[in-house]
Formats: sequence, structure tokens, C-alpha cells
Amino acid sequence: MLALEMNIQITGELLLNESLARYTTWRVGGPAERLYKPAGLQDLSVFLQQLPSDEPLFWLGLGSNLLVRDGGIRGTVIATQGALTDMTMTAHGKVRIEAGVTCAKAARFCSAQSLAGAEFLAGIPGTMGGAVAMNAGAFGGETWDLVDKVETIDRHGHIHERKPTEFSVGYRSVKAERDEWFVAVHLQLQPVSVEQQDSIRKNIKALLAQRNEKQPIGQPSCGSVFRNPAGGYAAQMIEKAGLKGLCEGGACVSEKHANFIINTGTASARDIETLINKVADAVYQAQGVRLQREVRIVGVDKPAGVAAD
Repeated sequence: MLALEMNIQITGELLLNESLARYTTWRVGGPAERLYKPAGLQDLSVFLQQLPSDEPLFWLGLGSNLLVRDGGIRGTVIATQGALTDMTMTAHGKVRIEAGVTCAKAARFCSAQSLAGAEFLAGIPGTMGGAVAMNAGAFGGETWDLVDKVETIDRHGHIHERKPTEFSVGYRSVKAERDEWFVAVHLQLQPVSVEQQDSIRKNIKALLAQRNEKQPIGQPSCGSVFRNPAGGYAAQMIEKAGLKGLCEGGACVSEKHANFIINTGTASARDIETLINKVADAVYQAQGVRLQREVRIVGVDKPAGVAAD
């Protein structure tokens, strides 16, 4: 076992054949061959230094915007949620937030520091690591609009500081030449007065209320399944195609928001992936637009006829 080959002192938790359904917001997914929950950034660095150079690595935050297939993930999964959770003020108008912090907590922290500009993060159902990795956005704001610099870690456990100019950032897309992963982000925000701070809090509450009204909060989903095409909205196109309520096994297109697919309680990852493809095909046939997935699909499938865990 990998754990026995690692002659080191790690303080995190290493689990074998751990079901990833517990770690994804869709509540589906096969097992991780190995899953590591680091005790902190330095512990993560030590852990990575001991891994074989060819060990497959996958980084997992809140598990939203993600579909793990029923066969699971080979190699090692690094689970950052609840692990990399430090948030600090670093300078006037600047904050450092680690990758495992949920976006909602980050928004509230910035508000408490009398900083404006991060309110939209409250509407993103994920962690800051995931938000940075995909340039997540909500209510007209995008993560990289706020980024001053980022901290990354490579597979050898070395930590680096990178500038935004070292990345190619687009709509729900961030590309880099290096094989590194985000572990912290430094945001540049606008300081406001104590009086204005109350307005920020009210804005966050209003955005959350708007999200709760329009989205199927409380039901297992991944957030938005498809990206909005140029000049349009995926949800409107799916609804126009008459697909609200369409089901595949235990997976159904939400009646509340057509760009959400919910797990009614019995869905497998295969059900969800099949439904995603059916929706994309139906919209293309009806309107001539091929919707692009926003959700990432990872892992291996189980052979036909083998039940999901």
C-alpha cells in the first residue's frame, strides 16, 4: 500500500477505497483509490514530496461542478475542503484565502473586513480553489476580476507565487503551462466605511435570496450543468426545448431551473451523464446550438450491468 511505502510523518488522514459520493454535491461517484485530507498547507507539501512522480493526482474541493463516474478515480485524490481554510488580511484592501474555504465564507469574511467587490462569491456553490481554477462567476462577477496573485503547489510539494499574467483566463476557463494546483488566492478589494459595510451585508443577503428563489437549493445537484452560449442562456434554451422534468433513472432536469440536474435520491453517475447528453442533443436538434458542459466529468465508468455503489 502507498501508506506503507511513505516513511514520513504526515498529520492528515489517508483513506483507501473511499466513496466519493460523500464528497460531491450530486451525492454520486465511485471510490477514490486513495484519498488524502491534509492537516494544512505544510502537511500537504510533505505528503506530496513523498509520492511517486507518476502517481495520478486529482484535487477535490466542495465537489460541486463535478461528476465522478461510478467506477471512481484511480490514484490519489487530495480533498482540500475543511483542510486549507486560512483567511487573513495581508495589506490594505487585500486578503489571502486558502483553497479549501467555501466561496460563501470568503464573501462573508471580506464583508466583515469592510471590503467590497467579493459579494458575488456568495452565489458560487464551491470552494475558492475551484472558483480560481475555473474562473467561477455569479451575478455578473467573475473570480479573476479580483485576483492580485495566487499560490500554487506542484506535485513535488513546492509552493509558488504566480501573477495573473502567467495564466490564460477566459469565461469559466483558466489555463497554465505548468503542472501546478491552486492552494491560495490573494484578492484585491475596495475598502469601504463602516457605514457602507452594512450595505454589503444586505447585498449578500439579497443575492442569496435571489439564488434560493431561482435555483433548487437543498436538492443534490452540481450547480449549472452547461455554460451560457454567446448571446443566450442555457436554462432558457433547455426550457424552450421542453426538457424540464425530463428524467433518466433517478436524475431529472429541475422544474425550478432548467440548467440544473437533480439527484432525486437513486441516481447513479451514469444516469446523470446520460441525461446531460440527452439534454445537449435535444437542444442541438431543436435550436441548432451545441451546449458546452460547465460541469467536469472525471473518473472511470463501471461496466454495463454492474450496479453503482
